[in-house]
Amino acid sequence: ECPKCNTLFVNPRPKLEYFENFYRKSSSMKFLSDNLYKKTKEVRKNKILKPRANMVFKILKKEKFKNYNCVDIGGGTGIFANEISKLTKRKAIVVEPSHFLAKECKKKKLTVIEKFLENVKKEDLPTIKKVFTCFELIEHLHNPSKFIKNLFKLMSKKDLFIFTTLSGTGTDILALWDNSKAIIPPHHINFFNPKSIVVFLKKNKFKILSISTPGKLDLNILENEKERIKDRFWKTFIHLASAADKVKMQNLITSINFSSHMMLVCQK
Repeated sequence: ECPKCNTLFVNPRPKLEYFENFYRKSSSMKFLSDNLYKKTKEVRKNKILKPRANMVFKILKKEKFKNYNCVDIGGGTGIFANEISKLTKRKAIVVEPSHFLAKECKKKKLTVIEKFLENVKKEDLPTIKKVFTCFELIEHLHNPSKFIKNLFKLMSKKDLFIFTTLSGTGTDILALWDNSKAIIPPHHINFFNPKSIVVFLKKNKFKILSISTPGKLDLNILENEKERIKDRFWKTFIHLASAADKVKMQNLITSINFSSHMMLVCQK
């Protein structure tokens, strides 16, 4: 944990070649593609990915962003890309290094760049305005600086970058700490927070348009993991608080940026 900004990170890192092979070819990624993603496809589409596409489209309308391509980084099986394409009336592009997941995107007739974002070149992308999106990806990156620097190069002036990631100062992560199921190397190896992500983005010349933690599940996670909570306040609160007070607490956590689900909108 960084003593200055409270970012959590895995150190030492796995070697890059092993890390990349894990995401491209591992049995773990094959299992996600062939089993978990397929079995939960409809639920994730209706509960997460369709609402996410609507949320992004609403942001784009608010920012008066027109005539653009959406580029979804780490787009998985392409469900979000498919949904945002319906709203924007333009086929989204997916950047997805996993062969298993890229195959699913191609089945949906999506344009797929089968690379890590760090290896994408400007000529791989269309020249018109773009909005880049990535969801729950930053926490997976081997080198966040390399990722963000290459993204900046790929972006044109005024292009947008909308992303979500886990916050290491989220309530459920802080309360559970070493018992938190969110902290799972080699999958999750970086946990920025609302303070440190601003430092990181500004250092890399991004203009931040908004930052929030719109999470809704911190208290729900603590409820499900109550036997593993070490903190006395949260252990007692989860045990004694009424359902109505838990809703109030979750709303407070969200409003003061202490949820573990963080979202940013920024611009080049």
